[in-house]
Amino acid sequence: MRPPSLTTRRVAAVSVSLVLAAGAAACGPEDNDAKSSGGDSTPHKGGTLTVLNSNPQQDFDPARLYTSGGGNVPSLVFRTLTTRNRENGAAGAEVVPDLATDTGRPNKDATVWTYTLKAGLKYEDGTAITSADIKYGIERSFAPELSGGAPYLRDWLVGAADYQGPYKDKKGLAAIETPDARTIVFHLDKPEGEFPYLATQTQFTPVPKAKDTGTKYEEHPVSSGPYKVVTNENDGEHLVLERNTYWSTSTDAERKAYPDRIDVKSGLDSSVINQRLSASQGADTAAVTTDTNLGPAELAKVTGDKELASRVGTGHFGYTNYIAFNPTVKPFNNVKVRQAISYAIDRSSVVNAAGGSALAESATTFLPNQKSFGYEPYDLFPAGATGNAAKAKELLKQAGHPNGITVTLTHSNAKDFETSPEIATAIQDALKKAGITVKLQGLEDNNYSDTIHSVKTEPGFFLAHWGADWPSGGPFLAPIFDGRQIVRDGANFNTGLLNDKSVNDEIDAINKLTDLDAAAKRWGALDKKIGEQALTVPLFHPVYKRLYGKDIKNVVISDWTGVLDISQVAVK
Repeated sequence: MRPPSLTTRRVAAVSVSLVLAAGAAACGPEDNDAKSSGGDSTPHKGGTLTVLNSNPQQDFDPARLYTSGGGNVPSLVFRTLTTRNRENGAAGAEVVPDLATDTGRPNKDATVWTYTLKAGLKYEDGTAITSADIKYGIERSFAPELSGGAPYLRDWLVGAADYQGPYKDKKGLAAIETPDARTIVFHLDKPEGEFPYLATQTQFTPVPKAKDTGTKYEEHPVSSGPYKVVTNENDGEHLVLERNTYWSTSTDAERKAYPDRIDVKSGLDSSVINQRLSASQGADTAAVTTDTNLGPAELAKVTGDKELASRVGTGHFGYTNYIAFNPTVKPFNNVKVRQAISYAIDRSSVVNAAGGSALAESATTFLPNQKSFGYEPYDLFPAGATGNAAKAKELLKQAGHPNGITVTLTHSNAKDFETSPEIATAIQDALKKAGITVKLQGLEDNNYSDTIHSVKTEPGFFLAHWGADWPSGGPFLAPIFDGRQIVRDGANFNTGLLNDKSVNDEIDAINKLTDLDAAAKRWGALDKKIGEQALTVPLFHPVYKRLYGKDIKNVVISDWTGVLDISQVAVK
């Protein structure tokens, strides 16, 4: 996935939307308590919330969205079987019921999951939401013309691999049963203890078949959440949401839905967004952003202004920036060379290149340092704060390179402070001290993504990043290290081309667990085991700092998304 500075789509996907782009960290948000310029800080219903974003909310169809925890703006309109817990920090990394009465009831081996819908659920037109609508909503996400969502259902549901959606195959998916209007049963190909997390994806949104308009559905999707779409201009560039009067707090404990109206304006330059939020005038006093961070220079200005500093929300998301090696390319086929680079890294300079310690936290583990992922602290190749050049030289000598080596580091030219020239240059400078001469190869963003995600063109040494589809070790480790997920003729994310039976078997064993705490511990242990092969060099986890307007109250930032949750915000 990418950072939340985009939309919330996984890097793995293909644009990787957005992935989400967000980073992760062990501690929770620091400045999450909303401050108010007025005397009453109690949140009240009413008013208009303005959302200022860089990236349009494109493809506003639950079938096509690739979100984490249901997304931010999407989760105001689309409810799902389960959702993320709308709490600050680590508590917000838990999965909780949404349309369903619980997070799901598995059979003994977690290959069958049963859900019961809450009573009294209604769409924006007052009609009842049924289990058949959820089944249909999932089925339409398989239609080629509505592709873009998370790929798990095609892999997990029995007989779903070649399904083409209800427009071509009206029989539907036999793997999803709806014995009555409030019960839905999923039959899986293999045990999946984390199915409740998957059920937060927008593909689990109910869609009434009679109201389905195919590719035009995004223009006015039928709301199951607290708000309905009244305006969708230029493919999500301008969205206006107003109250769904049939939504009820009695069936939804998660979304507060304080504002009467939400006006989402996108396509704005990030500097303009931060300037408007900083000035906080007119409608912008009640404005937030869901995708624009403060940059290093902006943060320095904000830090020196007490009033502005009181309007910064800090968050962490499951995200890691790292160096990737392709062990089929010399000299990276020698583990000692990979270990030497691991020892030579100067994480202090890398963190500075990423914007400083306020915007990046150094990493020595691949898993983000949050409990829900199963984070287990380890540092297998201790480089200290500034690198261990002596140890690196020693390993290079053992590898047959007593006079050092010359290598090429591929990076993106995008100014994203993640895989960009600033990070690459910091690595180049650090490795030089260890006798490693680094030549830099910068590629334009699209070319960079295509190059590193193809087995045929993957370089030997490059910058990469990964974000979680949900806060667990599974969707973090499996796409990168499960040998069965190596894609030879498409977008591949197993950059180390690792196909270790013991790793694959442990992934399968953990997936059988429905005790998510027990699973987390094993994900942490597996992270360390994989780390011993030095296929990556973890660099840092991003920290998200975002301004909000003077009249914004009830700021909640969970460790699931790392960004302000607009379902909780009040403007009065």
